[in-house]
Amino acid sequence: MSVAEVLDLLRCPVCRQPFTLDGGGVRCAAGHRFDLARQGYLNLLGARPPQHADSPAMVAARERFLGGGAYAPVAAALVDAAASALTSVRAQRPGAPTLLEVGAGTGYYTDALLTGLGGRAVAVDISAAAARRAARTHPQLGVVVADAWADLPLADSALDVVTSVFAPRNAAEFARVLRPDGVLVVVTPRPDHLQEVRQALGLLEVAPAKQARLAARLADHFTAAVEVDVRFEAAWERPVVLDLVAMGPNAFHVDAGELASRVEDLPDPVRTTVAVAVSTWVRRPG
Repeated sequence: MSVAEVLDLLRCPVCRQPFTLDGGGVRCAAGHRFDLARQGYLNLLGARPPQHADSPAMVAARERFLGGGAYAPVAAALVDAAASALTSVRAQRPGAPTLLEVGAGTGYYTDALLTGLGGRAVAVDISAAAARRAARTHPQLGVVVADAWADLPLADSALDVVTSVFAPRNAAEFARVLRPDGVLVVVTPRPDHLQEVRQALGLLEVAPAKQARLAARLADHFTAAVEVDVRFEAAWERPVVLDLVAMGPNAFHVDAGELASRVEDLPDPVRTTVAVAVSTWVRRPG
């Protein structure tokens, strides 16, 4: 699916008016125009991407890591959580759901959601390199480059499900774009997530009290509904571990050559713990 098929869900980031197609781009009634990239995504950032946006090398590492199935149980739990939450929504309002993944990266999790739930989806990421890859992921997906911490370029009350997987959580905007009966599904790391790899390679730690901080951030707009633990022991070959580190924020803090050297010193395969929380949240009234 091209951006044209989700155009009714999108709004101009300048004035929040709807878009219409305009040749090789989109235009709102106020005359603000944005070009469609030849790869099929729509860049609504309006500025150069920040330095922390995923680079092409990070995107390639993420594609290899996720595409190899390393986090398949996490994706399955995300789909199960969204499907369970949608049961009551579909009873009241039958039809294909509308979905949003924020910080979607390569589109791996959005692809899993669309495959499992059907419907159509918008994937938002601040990285054009990630958007280029995500635009090839699923025929029912429209991809937008935008800042998840700013106003989301989406219509009010347009979405059934919003997901955030190891990604930014802009609670006020999530509440605005969700329907009153919509749901938010968040994936966050537990304290012991990848602890063996993090300790062996000197990587960034998981912030303490992660779930409590999440609840505090969402409290004004959402109420916790269900929380599920996903926990399993993984045994990954060294190249997989290298991609794991190279695809995330540690890539900004560890020299690539030094990282490769550290990984070569690890036993092969590398054994570690994957431990995440998949939590579902419902909108507060009002």
